[in-house]
Amino acid sequence: MKKVLLSGAALVALMAAPAQAEGLSLDLAGHFKGYGVWNNNDEAAGVSLRELNIRKETEVHFTGETTLDSGLTVGVHVELEADADDNSIEESYAYMSGGWGRVNVGEEDGVAYLLQVAAPSADSNIDGLRQYISTYNATGVAGGNSLRLDYDHVAPVAAETTANKVSYMTPVFNGFQAGVSYTPSLTDSANGFTSTSSDETAGAAYDDSWEVAARYEGAFEGVGVAFGAGWGTYNAEEETAGAGNVTDDADTWNVGLDLNFGAFGLGAAYLNQETEINTADIDVDTWVVGADYTMGAYTLGASYLNQNTDTAAADTDIDRWTAGATYSYGPGMSFRGSVSMIDNDNSFDATQVTLGTQINF
Repeated sequence: MKKVLLSGAALVALMAAPAQAEGLSLDLAGHFKGYGVWNNNDEAAGVSLRELNIRKETEVHFTGETTLDSGLTVGVHVELEADADDNSIEESYAYMSGGWGRVNVGEEDGVAYLLQVAAPSADSNIDGLRQYISTYNATGVAGGNSLRLDYDHVAPVAAETTANKVSYMTPVFNGFQAGVSYTPSLTDSANGFTSTSSDETAGAAYDDSWEVAARYEGAFEGVGVAFGAGWGTYNAEEETAGAGNVTDDADTWNVGLDLNFGAFGLGAAYLNQETEINTADIDVDTWVVGADYTMGAYTLGASYLNQNTDTAAADTDIDRWTAGATYSYGPGMSFRGSVSMIDNDNSFDATQVTLGTQINF
């Protein structure tokens, strides 16, 4: 399948080679997401957590793109994490697109994330698909744990985000789009959920991965509908000595539905991950329901998330209720505030209050 996709992209590029273009035009974009956060988090014995803090997430995006006389669009996209504690390249990939669809090659999310559908949220930075701000910590130590529905931030998929891959997505036909991604070698990491590119060593886990996904967007009788589903499989390396080795392939899948009735939105989404480490099964289920209501520049939202982690050692169930509001005070600029109540049946509960701004440029 991979050879077919690559051959098709190469053929299109070869056919377009004689065409002349002016060269790639460079586009600069990005965002700043800054919040004041108050967190009343239960603490472990002997641990003191900071209740009031400033959290932020800043990115700068560079995109070079041109469209050839043949109609083929060619581009390169790079995303730079610009915060002092995370000054790294997050994404770096090239792409080609046309009437036949789109191909991405490099460090980019796979199709199971790109075509995923999320539920409405109180504040998309707090309880949305990709969670940027969090101070909750179930272990009672400094930092924050994320309770998210983000397909590319659960093991073993987390490291797969930054691995080089090739993805193909079809054109949109009557609201329907599908895609497939292949990662030939997952990135090396110390967390035991990823593998080296050339060695099978102690602590290595997964070799390559496949993802397939589909999404539909349309309207029926005035009701906007978005529905999506994705599945990924991560092939285990040959087992080696040492802790943290997987003994079976991992599978993840997601499904989501979002409905819009005029200014009112309602949706739900589900994410499942199953893997096996040292013969111990790990099953993580995360689901969320959310609603929002837009009144001009104001949006009110609420969501409920439940995450259950089932292992041989324990069964942990976490609930999070979030309510918030967003006010757009200018193009690409918004004030945001939310309150979250978190209940962990096996560990630490928390209350989190956030107030901040997002500025897109």
